[in-house]
Amino acid sequence: QVQLVESGGGSVQAGGSLRLSCAAFGYTASSYCMAWFRQAPGKEREGAAVIDSGGSTGYADSVKGRFTISQDNAKNTLYLQMNSLKPEDTAMYYCAAELRYGGVCPGGVHRTPRREEYNYWGQGTQVTVSS
Repeated sequence: QVQLVESGGGSVQAGGSLRLSCAAFGYTASSYCMAWFRQAPGKEREGAAVIDSGGSTGYADSVKGRFTISQDNAKNTLYLQMNSLKPEDTAMYYCAAELRYGGVCPGGVHRTPRREEYNYWGQGTQVTVSS
């Protein structure tokens, strides 16, 4: 059973940076697709970034050029580096994993990840960006 534990959230002013981490347990990096989602109050959970086991990445248009997803397979840890943060980035951020043959992501990495395609979730970490 995969367990995911996020950390690194906090409060920051607009223009600032944060790095989120997601420690994975009971997990083999080569078999999983990993993603970051976020959910703002009153809104649906939306995909922000995705990475497959080969290291290919994809991003939602709203974060492209500002956020970077990466993973350290030796540490079984997923990261999300967030730069040039905006107030509209304020949300609860979740990491998610999906077991897939060869670690290929559902739909590939060239489209925004979809909530229903991921079966394993962390508890979330809050990011608040003030103007």
